[in-house]
Amino acid sequence: MGDALWAYGKGSFAAGFVLYYAFVAGAMMLGISTGLNAVTRNGACTAVFVAVAAIVGGGFASIRTLGKMSWLAVFGVTCLVISIIMVTIALGVQDRPATAPKDVPWKPDFKIIGNPTFVEAVSAVSTFVFAYAGTPAFFSFAAEMRNPQHYGRAFILCQIIVTIAYVGIGCVVYSFCGSYVASPALGSAGPLIKKISYGGTIFGIIATAMLCIHLPRKYTSLQFGLVVSSASPFSPIPVFGGLVSFIGALLGTMMSFQRTGCMWLHDNWSKEKREPAIR
Repeated sequence: MGDALWAYGKGSFAAGFVLYYAFVAGAMMLGISTGLNAVTRNGACTAVFVAVAAIVGGGFASIRTLGKMSWLAVFGVTCLVISIIMVTIALGVQDRPATAPKDVPWKPDFKIIGNPTFVEAVSAVSTFVFAYAGTPAFFSFAAEMRNPQHYGRAFILCQIIVTIAYVGIGCVVYSFCGSYVASPALGSAGPLIKKISYGGTIFGIIATAMLCIHLPRKYTSLQFGLVVSSASPFSPIPVFGGLVSFIGALLGTMMSFQRTGCMWLHDNWSKEKREPAIR
């Protein structure tokens, strides 16, 4: 970015990178807090569980290289996938989602084409942006690969699997729940499945928080400050979906789309002048 937008671009995108991952880490800490509340039914407030998540995530983030923490990431992703598939299957065998009314006949009220308000539509788009806003981390992964030439195939495989999972599981859950999808969706299948699924996803969310603290820490060398700045603003916020939309709208587009566009323009803006056509 220093080449594409000079020092101004480097400084602005570096600040955005650190702030973005601080926000994402905060969202993950809030997700861990939600999971602990669901599993334990403890009287502890959200702020206490966010503090616990910050300590655990910050502790694992102190591991020096991505290679040494890969085992935790693989374990977390495995637990996360198993929990999501379990919720999807549970919704398929139940007669109705947990939040649907019990005293009337149930019929899914999903819509192929909805009629949302402007705020609802923008919030949904921002959530999609957040879901695909992991691209800022790809540079760090490529830098630590034994063979960087394998980065392209790994990137393509990752995006294909993620897209299939998003579309497939999202469509199945929405078709069974309709407007009664919980936020997060793990709570849609009832109290028992909610506890079990949250118990599994906690490990995946911890791994995500670990990576979101670890990556900007390498740039700033201020791990404690990152942990505190991630946990402090979001500990009193109980709404996970709104926070995800906010992060996606504020920094997701800049870090995922605008940055790569600027780099492409830098590489190709004067390409025609350097390589004139036959005419």
